[in-house]
Amino acid sequence: MFGNSNRGGRGRCGGDIPFRTSRGGGQGAGQSGQGARGSGGGGGRGRGGSAHGGNAGQNTTSKVFAHSPGPPARFDPAVKKIEDETAITLVSTKNQARLPFRPGYGTRGTEVLLWANYFKVSADREIPLHRYSIEVRPDNDGKVLTGKKLRRVIELLLEEHFAEHRSNIATDFKLYLISTTNIAISRPVYDITYREGGQVQTQSNAKHYHVRITHNGSVTLANLLDYLTSSNASAILSNREALLQALNIIVGYTPKTAAPVSSLGMKHFDTTSPEKKSLDVRLAALRGFFCSIRAATGGLLVNVQVKHTAFYNGGNLAQAIASFTKQTTNMFELARFLRKLSVTATHVTPPKVKTISGLAIVQDGMNLPHPPRVPKFGASAQEVMFWLPRESAGVTSGSPSAGRYISVHDFFKETYNRILKYKLPVVNVGTTGNPIYLPAEVCEIIPGQPFRGILSDKQLQEMNSFAIRSPKENALSITTGGAQLLGFGIPNCPTLQAFKIRVTPHLVAVPGRILNAPPVKYSQGRQQVARYGSWNLVNVHFANASRLPTWTYCWIKWRSSNGGYWRDTQQLQTTLTAFTTALRSVGIQCTEPVDGQVAEVDSNNLDAIDTTLARFTRPSTRGIPGLVLVILPSKHTEIYNRVKYACDIKEGLVNVCIVAEQLAKKSRQTLANVALKVNLKLGGRNHELDSSKLGVLSEGKTMVVGLDVTHPSPGSAPDAPSVVGIVASVDELLGQWPAQLAVQQGRKEMVSELKGLMKSRLCLWRDHNKGELPSQILLYRDGVSEGQYHQVLELELPQIRAACSEIYPANQFERGTPRITIIVVGKRHHTRFYPTTESQCDRTGNPQNGTVVDRGVTEARNWDFFMQAHTAIKGTARPAHYFVAYDEIFQDRAVQKPLKNAADCVEDLTHNMCYLFGRATKAVSICPPAYYSDLVCDRARKYLYDYYVPSARSTNANAAAAAGAGAGGSRLSMQDRVSIHERVENTMFYI
Repeated sequence: MFGNSNRGGRGRCGGDIPFRTSRGGGQGAGQSGQGARGSGGGGGRGRGGSAHGGNAGQNTTSKVFAHSPGPPARFDPAVKKIEDETAITLVSTKNQARLPFRPGYGTRGTEVLLWANYFKVSADREIPLHRYSIEVRPDNDGKVLTGKKLRRVIELLLEEHFAEHRSNIATDFKLYLISTTNIAISRPVYDITYREGGQVQTQSNAKHYHVRITHNGSVTLANLLDYLTSSNASAILSNREALLQALNIIVGYTPKTAAPVSSLGMKHFDTTSPEKKSLDVRLAALRGFFCSIRAATGGLLVNVQVKHTAFYNGGNLAQAIASFTKQTTNMFELARFLRKLSVTATHVTPPKVKTISGLAIVQDGMNLPHPPRVPKFGASAQEVMFWLPRESAGVTSGSPSAGRYISVHDFFKETYNRILKYKLPVVNVGTTGNPIYLPAEVCEIIPGQPFRGILSDKQLQEMNSFAIRSPKENALSITTGGAQLLGFGIPNCPTLQAFKIRVTPHLVAVPGRILNAPPVKYSQGRQQVARYGSWNLVNVHFANASRLPTWTYCWIKWRSSNGGYWRDTQQLQTTLTAFTTALRSVGIQCTEPVDGQVAEVDSNNLDAIDTTLARFTRPSTRGIPGLVLVILPSKHTEIYNRVKYACDIKEGLVNVCIVAEQLAKKSRQTLANVALKVNLKLGGRNHELDSSKLGVLSEGKTMVVGLDVTHPSPGSAPDAPSVVGIVASVDELLGQWPAQLAVQQGRKEMVSELKGLMKSRLCLWRDHNKGELPSQILLYRDGVSEGQYHQVLELELPQIRAACSEIYPANQFERGTPRITIIVVGKRHHTRFYPTTESQCDRTGNPQNGTVVDRGVTEARNWDFFMQAHTAIKGTARPAHYFVAYDEIFQDRAVQKPLKNAADCVEDLTHNMCYLFGRATKAVSICPPAYYSDLVCDRARKYLYDYYVPSARSTNANAAAAAGAGAGGSRLSMQDRVSIHERVENTMFYI
């Protein structure tokens, strides 16, 4: 991918199982996102799909694995009995649930037995769990306490006032406390004195806080365990979330109180572990574990998953800054790297712990009587001057306002006899209103602090090489190192003993099924049979190849490159001829390219890109080309973003980008992957499935919709919006998915303007279907967490109905047309599955593609399932999680054989659609509507790059020129930034 995104590439298969991989040829690995730039077609998911590549090999032996992550694999018969009995009662129940009941379990496919990364939990039914809320009131400065300081205040509360109960207490060190005994609260508010930096208390470093602790009642686990072991379809548990929250606090307490462990929410990392990898002198990647209690049929489970994150290395801050500035001189990026970093100031005795708020800025201390003098953002100790009162220098005579300005450099020389060696930016350990400057040389980075910024491309590459391990390695890590770190492998763990909880550190076994791959159809009835989720384009034409009467190119090159891979446009022409041949080989009817444009740029001036692309839309006898092939000089984030903004938003040019290095190779695979994108952008259809494989969709009366929302990353501009991306099919063949974008309030997940977006998709369907509207709408909603399922029904479903009420004739709408089904697609969950025998493995040790799991780690009353439709190239495959949140389509229809129930219908349809992703010749990990909506949102991030990556403001002139609003753009200007040009708005511009 170009640049970094808070929506990580789905094909990175990072971190997770048991076993030896078999021999066999692999699929070519590319990167997610921009497949046409030589990265492949987006399989796996995100990692490149080879249009002309071979198929993966597979071991078919039946040998049981020698090193199992648990006892012999066996699905718990008690769980199966509860699931089967519940399924029977659900079918016969007359109750109407807000979320649809499970209509039985899937029956299709070859049965397999899998390990899942869950441990079984045993708990005392009757032990009381007293729940308390904690409120820490702000200090005299009015600052709300967070992070390490909040944790320390709660620690002091327990040490000073509840020491006799400590063995029976667990807390999240933020908001809640759980105890097995009823704590006597002796006062309404407790006064806590916090000593800054853990030093000996003085008048200057002592801070006082008021802590209120409130008893919220007590509960036992009896009702929860009865609910999970009952087959009664009507059973209701009102306090389920509160109980699970209490259990997660208890289970997470042991690692949070271990000295070398750094806890980030539910993720825990041993900062002294040898399992780390240096990303550079500044950062190191650590391996840790996620841990969460889950409610499942038959009882409680704890989900444990391998996780990786970057931490700051300890050491002198000056060395870290010097290393950083060798890679970039952008002070915005340096400020983001340092923000909230804790350091020890060594120039005083005893040393003091300080937290960096940023670098020196011109506006620092503007309201002070004598504001500091900062000539520029990120100024050095030699440049920054501050007011030194006379009394600070030991002089008491004279005017109270007497003093002088002195540079930070000279102050340290005079006061501490410290001559600073380096000319580096000073850091501000105060605030913007009241700055306190320290030179980097006197600061030591406290090790073990997580890095919350965006990794560079090189750092990300190093992180991936560390995180991507075989399934076997990750499964064994979970049952050994993970169990030990989390306290499950510790005999007589004090906290678990106190709460009478026992965790068995063996992976649970669950049943799965492997669904058969559907044949993929091309032109003239030719079919390709997928092997291990992959096929190729050899000797086939696209199912509906497009026509390209005119096309051209825009060659962007560095001014210093002397042409790069081609001396001139004449030499480039030979490469373009090979590209033309590649397009024709898959059926695209195209001419030779007309003369294109050349833009010479340098890193400090990219304006030539905009002016060059604008020439293609100027009035001429030639007309606007049907396609512009944009040749990029390198994988340069800002160049790519500017090209996409200029073509998609400003000029309305259908375009495909490719890096010059990849184009120059004239690889058959690379050019075929570009052809996949070209055909889609021109309105073609690359491949299709037989109608029998599409169930209800084959009737041609169902519009399939994908909906997603992308949010600003940490460190984005304060006014950066969230962006909604919606895609929808236009016919029953599912080949074209036009899209629309809309901005809304930042970090708001529920879609505000869904009514208008849905109306636009319905009107487009009508235009493509002779004036007919769909009788059914099947919506795959991406990006919604478990706690937001009901919000989808309360906030988004009414908007969909409101859109339909304005589009459909009143008599149809009143009779219940269209019928609507909403399926939530989950990608960022922590569930993984591992084969229990080698005969069930693919070549990487993962389950075979097409694996579906709807038992064992699900709840019997809910309608959900996990599906791994793809073959991971390396690492551990991540299945997609599908949750049916609303259904008017499947349960009310007669089921056609060989399917047996509505569960079969949804699983079969969802799996088969994974073979219809147009940008790859392979099955992808989530179904196309969800995948496409994610790609649309990712494209929006390119358009708003300067808001999502604030450091880009200093170099990206595109934003101000386009929006006319700079950093303070209005909502209207933000919407303009993502409004697609009318010439390309109904195309798959985002592919």
